[in-house]
Amino acid sequence: MRDAVRAARRVVVKIGSSSLTTASGGLDDERVDALVDALGLRDVEGREVVLVSSGAIAAGLAPLGLARRPRDLATQQAAASVGQGLLIGRYATAFARHGRTVGQVLLTVDDVTRRAHYRNAYRTLRKLLDLRAVPIVNENDTVATEEIRFGDNDRLAALVAALVDADLLVLLSDVDALWTGDPARPGSRRIAEVRDEGDLVGVEIGGSGRAGVGTGGMVTKVEAARIATGFGIPVVLTSAAQAVAALTGEPVGTFFHPSLRRPAARLFWLAHATAPRGRLHLDPGAVAAVVGRRKSLLPAGITAVDGAFTAGDPVDLVDTSGAPVARGLVNYDAIELPGLLGRSTADLAAALGPAYEREVVHRDDLVLL
Repeated sequence: MRDAVRAARRVVVKIGSSSLTTASGGLDDERVDALVDALGLRDVEGREVVLVSSGAIAAGLAPLGLARRPRDLATQQAAASVGQGLLIGRYATAFARHGRTVGQVLLTVDDVTRRAHYRNAYRTLRKLLDLRAVPIVNENDTVATEEIRFGDNDRLAALVAALVDADLLVLLSDVDALWTGDPARPGSRRIAEVRDEGDLVGVEIGGSGRAGVGTGGMVTKVEAARIATGFGIPVVLTSAAQAVAALTGEPVGTFFHPSLRRPAARLFWLAHATAPRGRLHLDPGAVAAVVGRRKSLLPAGITAVDGAFTAGDPVDLVDTSGAPVARGLVNYDAIELPGLLGRSTADLAAALGPAYEREVVHRDDLVLL
């Protein structure tokens, strides 16, 4: 038995589209009921559960006469607007059998990256849990644009787990575990535990769920596990059919051990929840100072600037090959920086005033990638 799973009092559970829908795209009532019964069983023992559920777009396909998931954003948003109501209504009916009320929480990236929005999202989720309601979280596909999308609900689930300070994240899909290769291939074996990155060496991570329905795959689930475990939250990855076993601590699926050191919440969000609004190109000396000596970034070490950002926005710091090495909150607007590059702060203060004797990115607002 997995003690960390059995001891968890606040659990975030993520379910993928392919585990909730039929091959034609409609909601599968039996699958929804089975999931809710599993969560209802655990709730009677006093656990708080947040459900991150995909399925809105998939649920909207059949009512709109769409044969498969659309590729263009406008049609995806239309399908989500139809399917989200169907999805939350089905959950409300299923949870009512357990005497539970559900609350719908639709999020975009801005809701977990901008501080005021982040506080509002936390307060809403916290109050729903205090009132013994079950928050049903999904990406707000009806309004999300490419610039403000999470990209997949695995990442969203990991960020929500950190947001509510969960004790456990359970990722449910149509795959029963992480395998060393294709499960159908002879010689592939299930990976029972992942303690660190070394356990993933040589593992073929790829493949998505049922074609045409889901958007995630094993890659996104492993990345979500990295995000959550990096915040000190253990993760279980398994199939929806094994939900009860996973939640009771039986050794099913793959268990990802949490990091022993939890990072500062602010830096965690900066690394995993923000989208860079621009890029600052660093010379080798600046890379060594920022990465090797954990120094602040000064104008003298920047060779070029990309993007349209304002002071306070997240930007990536890239090395001479263009690879991101850090992310930080910039202290200048993009239009200000070109005239400052390569100059010392003392020189800038003398020429432009004391307001320019400051770092481009302070080390307290910077996280290494």
